[in-house]
Amino acid sequence: MNLLKHLPNAMTCGNLLCGCIGLVMAMRGYLDTAAWLIGVAAILDFGDGFVARLVKVSGPFGKELDSLADMVTFGVLPATIMFQLCWYQNLGSISYGAFLIAVLSALRLAKFNIDTRQSDQFIGVPTPANTMLIAAFPLMHTYQPQYDAFWQNDYALGMIIAFSFLMVSEIPLFALKFKSFGWADNRIKYSFLIASALLLLFLQFAAIPLIILLYIVVSLISK
Repeated sequence: MNLLKHLPNAMTCGNLLCGCIGLVMAMRGYLDTAAWLIGVAAILDFGDGFVARLVKVSGPFGKELDSLADMVTFGVLPATIMFQLCWYQNLGSISYGAFLIAVLSALRLAKFNIDTRQSDQFIGVPTPANTMLIAAFPLMHTYQPQYDAFWQNDYALGMIIAFSFLMVSEIPLFALKFKSFGWADNRIKYSFLIASALLLLFLQFAAIPLIILLYIVVSLISK
């Protein structure tokens, strides 16, 4: 049982490890591999909190460790991927603007740690959601190149940076945390998950931007 209490932090460290390896992959040009590592890290990031509640482990150490890992995986790594995408499109020095994503992620994570309103909901777009949006681009390029026009344009970087500012906004968003598993208490969450699964089924990676948009819209409507 004592070993189980270390499992949430081990999963968080796995998240960090994915981020570190993802950075190497991104800088070497393997952006699709970096995107897959983000997907694995996102599962670990979601799972560590779930497992922590399951084994009844809580405390400031895990929360701080989680934020440090997220800064790498969901802050520096997506900024690096966006930088590489812009660099490949010959945007030159403009490409360095992608690292504003890392700055905004740091502000978001610092805000999250001290904001007591965010125990049962999010205020502003979570860093993993913003990262999944960016990670969708190299995956679409590799597996669904017909959607390249969605992000291969002169305005893509500006749109992503503008979207990243939503991380430090005051928009209230629901959190995918389940205190119970009944339909009545979780109908919005279940409906969102079902809709997301259907979008992924029909559109594959191109569904990810739509899912992020759906997440924001459903959150605003439900409020």
